[in-house]
Amino acid sequence: MSFLSYLINGISLGSVYAIIALGYTMVYGIAKMLNFAHGDIIMVGGFTVFTIVSTMGGSPIAGILASVAVCTLLGVTIEKVAYRPLRGASPLAVLITAIGVSYLLQNIALIIFGSNARQFSSVVTVPALKLANGALSISGVTLVTIATCVVIMIALTAFINKTRIGQAMLAVSEDKGAATLMGINVNGTIAITFAIGSSLAAIAGVLLCSAYPSLTPYTGSMPGIKAFVAAVFGGIGSIPGAMIGGILLGVIENLAKAYISSQLSDAIVFSVLIIVLIVRPTGILGKKMNEKV
Repeated sequence: MSFLSYLINGISLGSVYAIIALGYTMVYGIAKMLNFAHGDIIMVGGFTVFTIVSTMGGSPIAGILASVAVCTLLGVTIEKVAYRPLRGASPLAVLITAIGVSYLLQNIALIIFGSNARQFSSVVTVPALKLANGALSISGVTLVTIATCVVIMIALTAFINKTRIGQAMLAVSEDKGAATLMGINVNGTIAITFAIGSSLAAIAGVLLCSAYPSLTPYTGSMPGIKAFVAAVFGGIGSIPGAMIGGILLGVIENLAKAYISSQLSDAIVFSVLIIVLIVRPTGILGKKMNEKV
């Protein structure tokens, strides 16, 4: 029962990583850039819910909707102001800019909210599920997190494959120049990608802070890095790969904490990534791309 409990909690944590990783993998797959400010958008989403619910006394639903709206607007703004002018620049310039945006968001949060940890009130009210005569208890947050991850992955896959905007995203991912000649608005398509990724970050922030109720300006940093690892682990650019990578990463981390060492769990996670990349550099579901030179 202890192993099952650790496993289920690992799947729950991995589901949060998977939701965040979906944002990473969409932006990379379509815009071919790494948005390292993605983790800090999680923090912004958490503080938005905290402000609406705990400070202003609003309902959890209003807090979640406000969080999604704020993070979506923030993601589109960041893309337009920081990344769009660098569309033709080197990947290194974009990477440095992304790191700069990350530190900017952290320091703005420090100025507004301070460095002290805030107690986050869970917005999930689903009762716990008890199995095996109460020997195994699954929290409501865990149930909601896993269900949300599955629903988002299915909806996102259907959106990409079945809608006109999704087809435009695939075209931009393949060749921006050819997509422009076909009449596709490349800038608009990439902006929509950032909007979707940032809204997913808001949802992930709410679920993460509900499961681990402590909120600081650095809350999104490590989960953001681990979600990037999950995206690479599963095959960056692949939506199913992001989900598989996130869940595997969460399970490995939780089992490492339980059976090896809580202090070494992060090192074990990154060691597993190194091993996977040595054996399969493209990740679990990644595809090898041949480039003409």
